[in-house]
Amino acid sequence: MKSICEQFSIKYPIIQGGMGNISHAALTAAVSEAGGLGTIGCGTMDPQQVEAIILETKEKTKQPFALNIALTVSPYVTELIQLAIKHCIPVVSLSAGNPAPFIPLLHQYGIKVIAVVASVKHAQKAEIAGADILAAEGFEAAGINSNLELTTFTLIPQITNAVSIPVIAAGGIGDGRGLAAALVLGASGVQLGTRLIATKEAQLHDIYKERILKASDTDTRVVGRSVGRVRRVLHTGYAEKIKQAENDGLSLEDFNRLTSEDHHIKGAVFGDMENGYMNSGQVAGLVTTIPTVKELFTSMIEEAKSQMDHAMQSLAVLNRG
Repeated sequence: MKSICEQFSIKYPIIQGGMGNISHAALTAAVSEAGGLGTIGCGTMDPQQVEAIILETKEKTKQPFALNIALTVSPYVTELIQLAIKHCIPVVSLSAGNPAPFIPLLHQYGIKVIAVVASVKHAQKAEIAGADILAAEGFEAAGINSNLELTTFTLIPQITNAVSIPVIAAGGIGDGRGLAAALVLGASGVQLGTRLIATKEAQLHDIYKERILKASDTDTRVVGRSVGRVRRVLHTGYAEKIKQAENDGLSLEDFNRLTSEDHHIKGAVFGDMENGYMNSGQVAGLVTTIPTVKELFTSMIEEAKSQMDHAMQSLAVLNRG
């Protein structure tokens, strides 16, 4: 089985998670230039908006990058699939829906498909459908999550036991220790989201970055449980507004309105914590610096190697006992 680095033609087994409508070329290109796989998240953007980001990303890097299409979120799925084909995007990740109808067409054009899954059952179905790689996401992750709410630590070994294709660990990973842990659990690589927000290349509001830097282990909130739409966000005034609306019995329609990508942009891009939300995973509690993406990846690889060496030394002590 080829490694994800071989399949994606990248240096490090690190990919960028889709970030919806706050995706932008600078960060996507920086991830790819640093040796990972950058990703443009399509969110609810129309094909013209996404195409503009694709073209700008191609100007900034000659390295491979991916397109993430959230199948039940985007109203332009068919058009976005055609965009990937038109621009020879080498990797497409399909999330928030059934990837099976789209995999054969993407494969016709030599495009690798990542299917984002949140349970063993979903992983097995995606493998049968022809997915090349799975991104198994625990509910520690930022943004939209499965209402099954399984954790990354338990999800990865169960899925790697159940499938024969490579699995990428997503949710709760932001440093070399997380990378090492994911590999030991059987993953072939990791997906980062929240950690990449707090980088120099991320063109997002300084308030967003500062809130991540100052976050503790309990500074994220899950909203949407009452309407079956789980989303993890930073604890802000707007997040409390959503929680109160849930307590008052808001409808799914109202929840979707309150968590639309317009409100996402207000929070993440404009720093408006009273009228917009900021997606964040639980890993925010570990983030204390704002490096370049290249510095982040270099430190993660070095730390992962150190952690695995330490683990081997610990095992050696046990063997001597």
